[in-house]
Amino acid sequence: MTSVVIAAHNESAVIGRCLDALLADAAPGELDVTVVANGCTDATASVAAARPGVRVVDTAEAGKAKALNLGDAVAVGYPRIYLDADITASTFVVRTLVEALDRGARPPAGGIPVLAVVPRRELDVRGRPLLVRGYFAINKRLPAFRSGLFGRGVIALSEAGRRRFDTFPEMVADDLFLDSLFDAAEKQEATAVATVVAAPLRTRDLVRRLVRVRRGNAAMRAAGRSGEVAVDVRHADRWAWLREVVLPQPWLAPAAVVYVGITALAAVLARRSSSNGDSWGRDESTRTKAEAMNDGEDSDG
Repeated sequence: MTSVVIAAHNESAVIGRCLDALLADAAPGELDVTVVANGCTDATASVAAARPGVRVVDTAEAGKAKALNLGDAVAVGYPRIYLDADITASTFVVRTLVEALDRGARPPAGGIPVLAVVPRRELDVRGRPLLVRGYFAINKRLPAFRSGLFGRGVIALSEAGRRRFDTFPEMVADDLFLDSLFDAAEKQEATAVATVVAAPLRTRDLVRRLVRVRRGNAAMRAAGRSGEVAVDVRHADRWAWLREVVLPQPWLAPAAVVYVGITALAAVLARRSSSNGDSWGRDESTRTKAEAMNDGEDSDG
């Protein structure tokens, strides 16, 4: 049985859609799904509990890492899939990830088993401002998003892969932590399936997201250097945008100007405070849009 763990903080606008897609074609007993509603002041827990077979853990304490650990503690199966509440991953996507792990567990003689699998990442930039589209024109081509586990909103680990760590460190950047646990040969992108990641609706929302992510990644790397977390945290390749993206594709130079400007601004703002602030590092603008869409669907019914 495959276990899916979803940490959800005030996700009533999106958690129903997430669960409905996940469970739509699931056979009885195929998926063990846990939603950890943490620090919620909305209807996240009740919306999730309305889906048959979904286990809901409701805790007053907010924090994604704590929520993932609570979900892991009650999940019963492998592979183990960590899914963001705002990501729509169908039953087919989950099955494809599980099949990739199964195939990867039996490499040719002398091969290295695959322990972690993610889908492709597709970005939804429709209707976004020019600056947001320019930033993601570079970001989506970065090699880290071809070889890393982050940025998709879903990560699947085999049982052997899950044994690489005890619990999630109680800090931001859980996906960077997981990515750093595995060598390149132990990770795989299942190119047959994709998750759609919504770009922020406004440039200021993009900057806020980047500030939070940079703070979280910096804290995770510092914890790795100090030994607070027992993993060699992957270092950022600061010049990949130029070396791997713009030089081979010089027509992207105008977008690169936007990318560098927004990245530099986020770096400056991130250094102004060491506080993690919103530990989720998420974009509220796309959730507001999702809530409006859900309200519209209700009114039509």
